[in-house]
Amino acid sequence: MSSNVDMNQRPEYDDVLTAIADYVMSYRVESEEALDTARYCLMDALGCGMLSLRFPECTKHLGPLVEGTVVPHGARVPGTSFRLDPVKAAWDIGCIIRWLDYNDTWLAAEWGHPSDNLASILAVADYLSQKRIAAGDAPLTMRAVLDAMIMAHEIQGVFALENAFNRVGLDHVVLVKLASTAVSAQLMGADRDQVLSALSHVFADGQALRTYRHAPNAGSRKSWAAGDAASRGVRLADIAIRGEMGIPGVLTAPQWGFYDTTFSHTNRDLATKPESARRFTFPQGFGSYVMENVLFKVSFPAEFHAQTACEAAVILHPQVRDRIDDIDRIVIKTHESAIRIISKAGPMANAADRDHCLQYMVAVPLLIGDLRAEHYEDAFHDAHPLIDVLREKMQVVEEPRYSREYLEADKRSIANTLQVFFKDGSHTDAIEIEYPVGHRRRRADGIPLLRAKFKANLATRFSGQRCDQIEGLFADRVQLEEMPVNRFMDYWTL
Repeated sequence: MSSNVDMNQRPEYDDVLTAIADYVMSYRVESEEALDTARYCLMDALGCGMLSLRFPECTKHLGPLVEGTVVPHGARVPGTSFRLDPVKAAWDIGCIIRWLDYNDTWLAAEWGHPSDNLASILAVADYLSQKRIAAGDAPLTMRAVLDAMIMAHEIQGVFALENAFNRVGLDHVVLVKLASTAVSAQLMGADRDQVLSALSHVFADGQALRTYRHAPNAGSRKSWAAGDAASRGVRLADIAIRGEMGIPGVLTAPQWGFYDTTFSHTNRDLATKPESARRFTFPQGFGSYVMENVLFKVSFPAEFHAQTACEAAVILHPQVRDRIDDIDRIVIKTHESAIRIISKAGPMANAADRDHCLQYMVAVPLLIGDLRAEHYEDAFHDAHPLIDVLREKMQVVEEPRYSREYLEADKRSIANTLQVFFKDGSHTDAIEIEYPVGHRRRRADGIPLLRAKFKANLATRFSGQRCDQIEGLFADRVQLEEMPVNRFMDYWTL
């Protein structure tokens, strides 16, 4: 046979895809801690969405593509009157959840926000529940939503442990698309082959670039990218359920598969790196680990690698507020990921640029003692020129121990130390904070604050009576689990 031909023998599905499919088709959640944490993730993510609705740059993206479109059994977008097809509803829900960068976080070799997958889960579950009721069948319950959240968190988070898409220039929302596709297909009643087909199309898609999160291109796309990915997950699940064939070797196909085309820096890397180094690796299987260890953004609407630095800045504010003009330098000791993602100098172009700048996020609380979403807006920045003065005095230094313990499974710290030095030779205390309030190690401190954050966020959208009703939904987990999804969504509709 001629050597100038390809062997056209269709392979079995790649092992990575079968592992995900088997997980979502067969896993049964038994962890009480995971279920309790999922309840708080649901609460917090929706609360963040309500706060986002105060910002016109967010709300301009919401609603049907064709004004006035009426969708039978349409999925609701919380905090609005929109009833949309589940694909666009997932887009909108994801947009409001992520707009202010204030929902839960996962940090490892890759970063991300696993509750972004709630967009697809809620959109699909609400639509299916209404459709089932119309057909005389029982709706889905909120336990199905919590289970799907735990599995979506696990898929995204376990992938992120050792697989750095950022190292090849790709955005972490590829993992939102992957997890959303898997759990959407499962909720929609897909069989195993359909789940596999849907998952294969995730990697056949072109993937989002990280450039919109970094200097010099940081901008508002990072605030809707997850909604876009979640909506694509719903669409791919629907395509597969309609009978679309899968692409079994989408990862491993020589030359044309995801590993060879995308998961290597350059063609030179492809030639020099061993095959095993160009494939996904997993230190553990899928269970409920990620939900149990997820990080909450409790104190600040700030990129998570800066959370402990912001906390330190608030502590130092009383020592520096009357000596701003006397500051000589500000030293931030941090971890490698923070330096790579959010350390930058020069003009800040927009709010999305500022909330991903370590120096900006430290300067504001040093100056005023707090950091809120409004502090990233142009009007606030322009009214406080000392922010940029402080940024110019900052020195960012890597602390090797912080970088190491950031990746250690039994620590997963997100440490920063902040110290201010004055022109007369004096200095503040060096404030070291290794674990933010939202870390698993500080759950007892964090949950009351998370509830307070939720209550405040609700009050920006609903009347006092409705706020009390919604807060009551989360008071008892068993009662929440038994509630039909459509009834839960009724409380969030205007």
